[in-house]
Amino acid sequence: MASHDHILLQIFVLSTLATTAFSLSPYYYANICPKALPTIKKLVEAAVYNERRMGASLLRLHFHDCFVNGCDASILLDPTPTIDSEKNAIPNQNSIRGFEVIDQIKAEVDKICGGPVVSCADILAIVARDSVVALGGPSWKVPLGRRDSTTASRTQANLGIPAPFMDLPALINNFKNQGLNQKDLVALSGGHTIGFAQCFTFRTRIYNATNIDPAFAKQRQATCPLIGGNTTLAPLDPTPAVFDTAYFNNLVKQRGLLISDQALFNGGSTDNLVKTYSSYPQAFSQDFAESMIKMGNIKPLTGNQGQIRVNCRAVNY
Repeated sequence: MASHDHILLQIFVLSTLATTAFSLSPYYYANICPKALPTIKKLVEAAVYNERRMGASLLRLHFHDCFVNGCDASILLDPTPTIDSEKNAIPNQNSIRGFEVIDQIKAEVDKICGGPVVSCADILAIVARDSVVALGGPSWKVPLGRRDSTTASRTQANLGIPAPFMDLPALINNFKNQGLNQKDLVALSGGHTIGFAQCFTFRTRIYNATNIDPAFAKQRQATCPLIGGNTTLAPLDPTPAVFDTAYFNNLVKQRGLLISDQALFNGGSTDNLVKTYSSYPQAFSQDFAESMIKMGNIKPLTGNQGQIRVNCRAVNY
């Protein structure tokens, strides 16, 4: 019996060690390639300086990656006979962008590190944080050590990425499927404090909704007609190049652009949190950072799982 207990203890210790060895850490590259993070930060700052909108696009890449089978850079894979690319999924097609910036960062980091050391999945996570910081938002320590997937799933992208037409119960359920709660939902939706949306994603709201400020609806209708103009852009909040709380101030005034935005402040269980964030920017910043870390921990590939891609757009062969 004693020997049986000893074996069980050994198994427990070994499994604990395995978990510890393969868990993510902000210091993962500290010894392997200490220049990796400063290099990424510099390149993100340059990309955002060149085009402010790019910050929102890079943040969205990480979000859309994590919501499809975890944060594994599957979103970056181009279509091949064996890869059903997530780039062709409905939420991403003619919408998701920033791939060239990721390519540039990957090439530069591999050069600095002397080879493919930093995974594309980690680059997405770091770039998301650095983009938020570049636009005046909070910083956080990004847990690192993810590896890259060897597959993608267009089907899963169509199912998993939350749609701009979702109501609150659908949004809560969508986030719950990823292990995220209502606080995460509201905080991460606050990422819409930067960036733009295409006319077809908010047309139904600005012409048919009753929970919308009439002056705001009229303003948006001026650039988004009932027919045509599907890809015309509108800002998600009044300051689309500044990471602030204007998004939540807008929701309180019934000026949310998307149905899924205004759903967060529409007499439901998330109203109080929206009010809190609109009044206390520090509370939003703190919760956003915490929820980004939590989202970045969705089903990462670690240890010997996956690979470190040489080219973020293609699987190593």
